[in-house]
Amino acid sequence: MSVSSQFAEPAHPWRFSVPELVLVLITVVWGTTFLIVQHALTVTGPFFFVGLRFATAALLLGVTATRTMAGVTWLDLRAGSLIGVVLMLGYSLQTVGLKTIPSSQSAFITALYVPFVPLLQLFFLRRVPQPMAWIGVVLAFTGLVLLAGPEGASISFEVGELWTLASAVAIAGEIILIGAFAGKAHARRVTVVQLGVASLLSFAAMIPAGESIPPFSWLLVATAVGLGLASALIQFAMNWAQRTVSPTRATLIYAGEPVWAGIFGRIAGERLGPIAILGAALIVLGVLVSELRWKRR
Repeated sequence: MSVSSQFAEPAHPWRFSVPELVLVLITVVWGTTFLIVQHALTVTGPFFFVGLRFATAALLLGVTATRTMAGVTWLDLRAGSLIGVVLMLGYSLQTVGLKTIPSSQSAFITALYVPFVPLLQLFFLRRVPQPMAWIGVVLAFTGLVLLAGPEGASISFEVGELWTLASAVAIAGEIILIGAFAGKAHARRVTVVQLGVASLLSFAAMIPAGESIPPFSWLLVATAVGLGLASALIQFAMNWAQRTVSPTRATLIYAGEPVWAGIFGRIAGERLGPIAILGAALIVLGVLVSELRWKRR
């Protein structure tokens, strides 16, 4: 089965399939983790934190998949290794950037993965997204710009911003690779491999970065376990759901992360301005519009 034909057409443009609902659910989880990561960075360096997070995730998922891992194939190893490399780059570079730029800027620059995905998909996989998918991408990205606000959308190409921009490319690459291997390799085995590879690479990156192992902290332990469990569920869900959900469609669903983050922030006492609310509405509209199809006579 080719990559261009493996994604099923939706039964109705306004209905979400079970895999799409799973992606919505993990996007909700994503929206709750941003603040947790910022707190964790007060007691540890970025590479050690990312390595510990993914090591915990690989261990938790691997313990429940010992029999499954016995049948690992070369395709599983290849897919997991490639996805693990871009996974590590995406999380690590974004975490490094967060140490020097405000979170609003980081959120905006990271959101560039939304237009990057269909462009990379076209360039590497030779798969042209549907016209309405492009419109959905434009709507979603416009919404992300409005959510980021004028401060977040201002870029002066400083070091932290460049690291974050590189992370956006890596995140787009992860989504593309998951879509390319979905339905061909075993989802759980690939997830364990990619988490293990991402963890090892993150720990190895501590050496050239001059980062040392932080002192023991219960905050670090609790964060690593909590986010490790979340990472295991999120990465497995992505590998499973993108067997039938196209990379562009999945990207638009992932773009809802700041919307959920804003909702949880509102519950915590923060207030979204009218421009931010309009941005959130455009993201949701982009997801819905992306599934419309041109009718041909």
